[in-house]
Amino acid sequence: MRESLKDMTALVTGGSSGMGLEFSRQLVAKGCRVIIVSNREEELREAVRSLNSLTNNSQSSPGVADDKEAAGDKSAIDSRSMAEGLYMDLAQEDCARRLLDWCDGRGLQIDILINNAGMFFMQYLSEEILPKARAMVKLHVQTVTELCILFGSRMKERRKGFILNMSSMTAAIPAPGIAIYSASKAYIKSFGKGFGYEMRPFGVKVTTVCPAAVDTGLYNLGGKTRKTGRRLGLIQTPEALVRRSLKAMVNGRRNISPGLMNVILPPLIALLPNRLIDTLGLKWMPH
Repeated sequence: MRESLKDMTALVTGGSSGMGLEFSRQLVAKGCRVIIVSNREEELREAVRSLNSLTNNSQSSPGVADDKEAAGDKSAIDSRSMAEGLYMDLAQEDCARRLLDWCDGRGLQIDILINNAGMFFMQYLSEEILPKARAMVKLHVQTVTELCILFGSRMKERRKGFILNMSSMTAAIPAPGIAIYSASKAYIKSFGKGFGYEMRPFGVKVTTVCPAAVDTGLYNLGGKTRKTGRRLGLIQTPEALVRRSLKAMVNGRRNISPGLMNVILPPLIALLPNRLIDTLGLKWMPH
């Protein structure tokens, strides 16, 4: 990597499991202090404990704070720890501002922002799933936008910083059952490109990652399917994807679309007749 990340502070959303946890592991291994944000409290505590054990900080108590704590209360922060956690639901109103205030109250300067938090469901849209749809739009669109603007403004003032946004291959292939997911990921991809143009003259690098299938629990794939996919190279491991993503971020890449499926699937789906896609959706998707 062209630039060392040692002694930087990274903020990773959705950092208690899956790719977010892998981002946290690899950043800690590079000497970063990591603040991970999650709405899964027990997973968050275990993630903080395991990350600190990697850096011989097992004697320090794992710090997990709640965003309702007073901004100036540093009791949950241990200066010896390489990893700290914040329990927060990023699909709630004004969460981006509260997260910035929480960091300011603890004197945390964020050098690296990893917008990884996400949700997924595969189902035809209906009135009954409006709450899930609303949460997905809030999490993928509004929260990502506000975090980029708020933390990006601080980086812009310092003329230095990194922002990495996780989009998806599905940004290019809207399909039945994932209408909101693919649209929100397309927004992240488009926003990242435009925002990157604005920030580059001020020394802030914005990278958007559009992965294909990744071996995490997000998509609820069976163990056998995941194993076969990895063997065939159709499903990426979180370790490989995160390693490639961080390298792209440090090198100032604006957009990457890693994975064999990124090469195969979009052009293949483009060849399918619309009527066939309608039929397949009705056959395979809950509706």
